[in-house]
Amino acid sequence: MTTAEHVDVLIIGAGLSGIGAAAHLAKDLPGTSYAVLERRAASGGTWDLFRYPGIRSDSDMHTLGYRFRPWRGATALADGASILAYVRDTARDYGVDQHIRYGHHVTAASWSPTTARWTVTSEVDGETRTTTADFLWACSGYYDYDEGYTPELAGQERFRGRVVHPQHWPEDLDHAGQRIVVIGSGATAVTLVPALAASGAAHVTMLQRSPTYVLSVPATDSLKRRLTSMVGEQRSYAVTRWKNIALQSALYRLSRRRPELVRKVVRKANVAQLPPGYAVDTHFRPTYDPWDQRMCLVPDGDLFRAIKDGTAEVVTDRILGFTETGLELASGRHLDADVVVTATGLNLQVFGGAELTVDGEVVEPRETMAYRAMMLSGVPNFAFTIGYTNASWTLKADLVAEYVVRLLRHLRATRSRSVVPVRDPSVEEVPLLDFESGYVQRMVHTLPRQGDRAPWALKQNYLYDALALRTAKLDDGVLRWS
Repeated sequence: MTTAEHVDVLIIGAGLSGIGAAAHLAKDLPGTSYAVLERRAASGGTWDLFRYPGIRSDSDMHTLGYRFRPWRGATALADGASILAYVRDTARDYGVDQHIRYGHHVTAASWSPTTARWTVTSEVDGETRTTTADFLWACSGYYDYDEGYTPELAGQERFRGRVVHPQHWPEDLDHAGQRIVVIGSGATAVTLVPALAASGAAHVTMLQRSPTYVLSVPATDSLKRRLTSMVGEQRSYAVTRWKNIALQSALYRLSRRRPELVRKVVRKANVAQLPPGYAVDTHFRPTYDPWDQRMCLVPDGDLFRAIKDGTAEVVTDRILGFTETGLELASGRHLDADVVVTATGLNLQVFGGAELTVDGEVVEPRETMAYRAMMLSGVPNFAFTIGYTNASWTLKADLVAEYVVRLLRHLRATRSRSVVPVRDPSVEEVPLLDFESGYVQRMVHTLPRQGDRAPWALKQNYLYDALALRTAKLDDGVLRWS
């Protein structure tokens, strides 16, 4: 075992969250030594790994972009390559790229109260390497990047075509002239279907077990475009960002308070963009309320256009199993297919699968309580970044980064060696992610819990969280400094 280095702050993950976290350290805490450990050979996280046709953001870029670095241009739902370039440009502009250690698969992290340090173990080219740090920051998101979720489907071995998962899209897959069935109804599926239909597939079918809310939004932000010509990029970005935050927050609150009204509005918009007489209630009317699961946004109604021009269709049915030439459905219908894409979701994984120990005791995440949805009870000098489920991921990531910077400044100012949230036994436990999506429900029991009241509760409200976190007292009686 070789010891690589010691740093003040060690960040796990060089994706959107990790690079944003490191940029905050670089600009707000100059002189802080830090490193970013990245398992893969390239930065960008999701935006480098996912290569399926049409990949784009499912949140507008004026809120998915970092608060401190404007997303230039009026494009609202940007393509994956543009987002990847934005993330990497940010890393280069703030010197973060010089601090990334590639090929480091973090497997374990151990806190010693004696030294007040983390010892982080990584697998690097078949060897074990350790890095020590005063503060550990997990920015690896909550997805398992090794394997996506694929349900058991009978008879797959009989299928003579090709089965692929979007998480690992084959570079050699030529879909031109192919009959393609995309299984799924989430953000990946509604992105793939119009992209495949527009790029030469013979026909594309989106096969869903149940519908999802799908809402068309403008591909570009006209206000942003006009403002940029008047007041410049920085100011137009700030105004557009706050405008979109307010709209997202209003839609979410309205969805929770008056779900039937939002149902009607979404349905009316769908009817206006689909062919006359289309079975809207069969294919686009979910059984759950708006925002019980994430709402899918499609730029300029591209999914509806593909359905309208006949290059794509939606089938709502249950799969009995594969045949040699496609899929047999419960209704008796057979879908012929050359390629089946299982856009059936992702698997969750806590902290990239690394095992945490504190003073020799293994930390079971499900037995901890999340403080302000970014720290764990009983785990010193540790933070994690998980974004919003009802808004752009980066809105929460930026707030976490600002708060961690405050923690680090306070540690220095008070000459404290550690800070740890101490759990209040009177606070009741509730799930960390109150969300009905399958990928959450399958693994929610493995995640940390949150509390039923502040500062242990996540509001899923950026406006509330921004005020609460920026004004919160660090000596609040919950954080123990030593």
